Amino acid sequence: MHFLAMGDSITFGEGATRHCLSYPCVLTQMLRHTRGIKSASGLVVAEPGWTSGALNAAAHALGRMAFAKERAIIIWVGGDDLAYAALAAANGSPHPMQVVTSALKRYGYQLRGLVRYIQTSTHTPIYLCTQYNPFPNSPLAVDGIAALNAVTKEVTDSTGCVCVPTASWFAGRQKELIAGYRTGTLRDIERHGVLPIHPNNAGHQVIARGLYGIIAPKFGL
Repeated sequence: MHFLAMGDSITFGEGATRHCLSYPCVLTQMLRHTRGIKSASGLVVAEPGWTSGALNAAAHALGRMAFAKERAIIIWVGGDDLAYAALAAANGSPHPMQVVTSALKRYGYQLRGLVRYIQTSTHTPIYLCTQYNPFPNSPLAVDGIAALNAVTKEVTDSTGCVCVPTASWFAGRQKELIAGYRTGTLRDIERHGVLPIHPNNAGHQVIARGLYGIIAPKFGL
C-alpha cells in the first residue's frame, strides 16, 4: 500500500528526535508490521514553513500522474497560513482582524484548489487533518485555530474528503505530546529555545496511530 503525506513542518517530521519517528514513517511501519503489508510505503511532500499556497504549488509541480498510484493521500497544512497572518497583524497592521480573515479565506481557496487538482487524476481517498492548538491557554490562539479548522471542515464537506480530527487527539494532552511545551500561552514564542509547536515522539506516535485507525479499515486491512 502506497500513501502520500503532504504538508508543512509537522509532516516533514519536526519535533521527532529522529526521522524514523516522524508520523509518516511510524504509519508506514504500522502498516508493514501490524497488517503484514511488506510493500507498504509512504512518500512525503512537505517542507517547514509551507503554507497552503506553497503546498498547492508543489502539487502542481509534481503533476497529476504523481497521485495516480497512491491509495491514500494525507494533507495537513494551514498552521503557517495562520501563523504568518498573526505575525503580520502583530507587527503593526492597521486592520489586524482583516489580515487574519483574509489569510483564512486564502487558505480555504488554496486547500480547495489543491484537493480539486488531485481529484482530477485519481479517486483515491483524501484525508484532511485539522490543526491542534499548541497554545491552549491563550484565547487568541483558541479562536484562531478554531477558525482555521472550521475552514478545513468546510473544504472536506464540499469536496468529499475525510476530515481527520487531529486536533481532538491533542486536546488536553499538549504538555504530553508537544516538544518543548511550557505554559501553553503565546508568550512561549518570545522565549529562547525550541518553538513549542511541533509534536514530540509521543505526539507523532499518536498521529500515526490515529491515521492508521482511520485509513486501514477503509481498505479492509
